[in-house]
Amino acid sequence: MSDICLKIPSNITNTIRLPPDTLQEELLKELAIALYTRGILSSGQSCKLAGMKRYQWEEELGKRNISRHYNLEKLEEDFSYVFHSK
Repeated sequence: MSDICLKIPSNITNTIRLPPDTLQEELLKELAIALYTRGILSSGQSCKLAGMKRYQWEEELGKRNISRHYNLEKLEEDFSYVFHSK
């Protein structure tokens, strides 16, 4: 798969109330959050797309009251990893 370049018309980008120097960064963050919320991307993938460090990503989800996609199966995987990696 290759990189994707989205074309957003200037009449739209000119009306977005964000500083022009942060526009791309903020739009990537919004896309990452939307895809994570819909279950299309994992938390790790979304974090990378947003260009954020893990703690920043978790803070952003908290600020927006977005539930983490974490279930019993993932908890068991984490326990397995922790106890078998020693």
